[in-house]
Amino acid sequence: MNKTIFRGTCTAMITPFTEDGIDYASLERQIEYQISNGIEALCILGTTGEAPTITDDEYESIAKFSYDKIAGRVKYILGSGSNCTKHAIEKSQLAQKIGADGLLVITPYYNKCTQKGLVKYYNDVCDNIDIPVLCYNVPARTGVNILPTTMAEIAEHKNIGGIKEACGNMEQICETARLIRGKTALYSGDDNLNLAMLSIGSMGLISVASNVAPKEVSDVAKLYFSGKNAEAVELQERLLPLIDIMFCEVNPIPVKKAIEYIGLGNGILRAPLTELEPEHQVQMVKILKDFGFDIKE
Repeated sequence: MNKTIFRGTCTAMITPFTEDGIDYASLERQIEYQISNGIEALCILGTTGEAPTITDDEYESIAKFSYDKIAGRVKYILGSGSNCTKHAIEKSQLAQKIGADGLLVITPYYNKCTQKGLVKYYNDVCDNIDIPVLCYNVPARTGVNILPTTMAEIAEHKNIGGIKEACGNMEQICETARLIRGKTALYSGDDNLNLAMLSIGSMGLISVASNVAPKEVSDVAKLYFSGKNAEAVELQERLLPLIDIMFCEVNPIPVKKAIEYIGLGNGILRAPLTELEPEHQVQMVKILKDFGFDIKE
């Protein structure tokens, strides 16, 4: 198998903001919360981290700060994709220089590309770095879908460490899993499908919900890997209402509000994202309380 990064659960971290910058105190607090609750990896500056609104200077500052605070205790993954190959390469090289264990590289978006273009894009990024790359397939956001045969071709590169699969189509995911098995790793990128994807050979989870409930989300994978399938099912089902409310509006609007409610941050979003709708706030408070959280309102 090609290089990969982690086995278990990775949190797709939010980026805490102040009104005019980055809330580094909250970021440190959230990193500690994750590590103390058993997460195996942290992904900084992915979709949940509002990467499209982060300046290049902020990217470097957040990346260095996170590297220092994680301090090798868990695997450190940096988002470095772009709709411009040159920019993706530059960010990936910077991430490697800072000390990332691996990269999360989203497919090109807006200008998009063909399946042939996807192969070239990932090969170009991988040719210019020497750490593992996770392809990130989320066509609902990007308008580009890595088809199974395309992923099988991409997986031939020695620096491809896997795919974060969030296409939502289990038939496609099963075919991708079949074609890349033994070549590179499959990771769940959809919290609702975490257990289903573990059952077809996923090496782990890259989770939004684990921002809020890192122990429980990571325990789903740990239980499954230890053969305690019934317990894993029970825990995943307990998590489902929490997972559902995390996606009642576009990510990361709900999860940032949840972080605010449980006292880990202020929930500030960057435009064009807007505050969670009042009716969803009511639902979220109830679900968080039912899950066992003390709410700070």
